[in-house]
Amino acid sequence: MSPDQQFARWVKVALAAFVVLFAYFILADSFMPLTPEARVLRPVVSIAPELSAPVERVQIHEQQRVSKGDVLFSLDAEPFEIAVEEANLMLEQARQENAQLEANLAAAQADLSSAQALVQEKRSERQRGETLVARQSLSRQNYESLVAAAQTAEADVRAAEAAITSLEVQLGEEGDANLRLRQARNQLARARLDLEHTEVRAQQAGTVTNLQLQAGSYVQAGQPVIAMVSDTLDIVADFREKSVRHLHLGDPAEVIFDSLPGQIFPAHVTNIEAGVLQGQQAANGQLTDIPTTNRWVRDAQRLRVHILLDEPLAVPMATGARASVQLVPGDAALAKPFAWLQAHLVSWLHFVY
Repeated sequence: MSPDQQFARWVKVALAAFVVLFAYFILADSFMPLTPEARVLRPVVSIAPELSAPVERVQIHEQQRVSKGDVLFSLDAEPFEIAVEEANLMLEQARQENAQLEANLAAAQADLSSAQALVQEKRSERQRGETLVARQSLSRQNYESLVAAAQTAEADVRAAEAAITSLEVQLGEEGDANLRLRQARNQLARARLDLEHTEVRAQQAGTVTNLQLQAGSYVQAGQPVIAMVSDTLDIVADFREKSVRHLHLGDPAEVIFDSLPGQIFPAHVTNIEAGVLQGQQAANGQLTDIPTTNRWVRDAQRLRVHILLDEPLAVPMATGARASVQLVPGDAALAKPFAWLQAHLVSWLHFVY
């Protein structure tokens, strides 16, 4: 075989290999897509106190793993203990004020009874006066004095009734429904809650990282002072949008971590996000901003897929760790051997990069 024939042969072999690889790439990207654009995400919880106060002591250290409910740090509790004592005093004062109002109400009711008895007496005197005036046995002036006395007694009754109404309003309802007592109890409950909040606790399990808080520091309510990486693990992988058109929730997947070369972890698809930031428009009252480009071939849009391992890892992976994800759509059974081969090839390559 001449050199020209050998060259032509190798050209044909290269073209055939290119066609085969190109066809394989098209099919693989549709039915067994693989992406190196995957990350491990563990939610980072920012711990902030609910009170503004100096830090009395820090009960944790860097990279310590804490459980839900563990005390992270404590604030100076003395001002809040004083607030609880003041709230107790306010509750006692409310009880005393209610007792005083009840005593005043009893006195007002006694005054009303006395005024009502006096009204009856004055009315009787006025009626006798009317009879005597008719017989001309009593002067008009004396009769008018009796009428005025009766009217004064009736006014005293109305005043006593108004005083009772005012005291009843001030006293309010009886027992636990009393407004003054409810307000005092609420203030006491709030003071006790603030005292409890002087111990800042973990709301979920996780690992403390980048700890810089020290005893004596003054912290502000609502300002984060501790970062804690939770144990919940989520793997997000970004695929070209055409690569996920055959994908369904629950389809199997294989995860290859960069830090664990040669190992493949079975997983499955839990969620396919509904969109990306570029697809969100803000109602800002402005006209559409159309981006311009001179490129004939633009970058493919990627969609984010969430992956969950079938079995938890023995050692939690650091948040932000890189990974590769191999998908196997459930309706493409013939693609499984090739997907297995792709995943193992990537896992082996991780030994050298």
